[in-house]
Amino acid sequence: MPTPETIEKFIARVEQNAHAEAVEEFYTENASMRENQAPPRVGRHLHVANERKVMSNTASLTSTCVRPVFVNGDKVVVRWIFRFEWRDGTVTEMEELAYQRWEGERIAEEQFFYDPAQRVPRRPAAA
Repeated sequence: MPTPETIEKFIARVEQNAHAEAVEEFYTENASMRENQAPPRVGRHLHVANERKVMSNTASLTSTCVRPVFVNGDKVVVRWIFRFEWRDGTVTEMEELAYQRWEGERIAEEQFFYDPAQRVPRRPAAA
């Protein structure tokens, strides 16, 4: 079961847009990560590589935790809002719930719940 301090440190890393670093610091070696109902990716090294790939295409990113964070034993639910500005000038805004199972101070399983239509990049509205 994670301590409140560990959860807050994890959230702070994500809000700093240090996504790959957050995975390295807060996930177990064999952690599984699942997008909605897709098959899970297993292995911290795969999660880090995926985060780095996404970030390489990102011009800027805003990551925001919407509180409260729900904790019940080793289960944690975090509501996130992300705004990606891609290198091609498009924007993706996503709101998701991350359902996590922690083993001690590290995340062992995580499943994201979101509307997949949000993943489609769009051109920003003219100012």
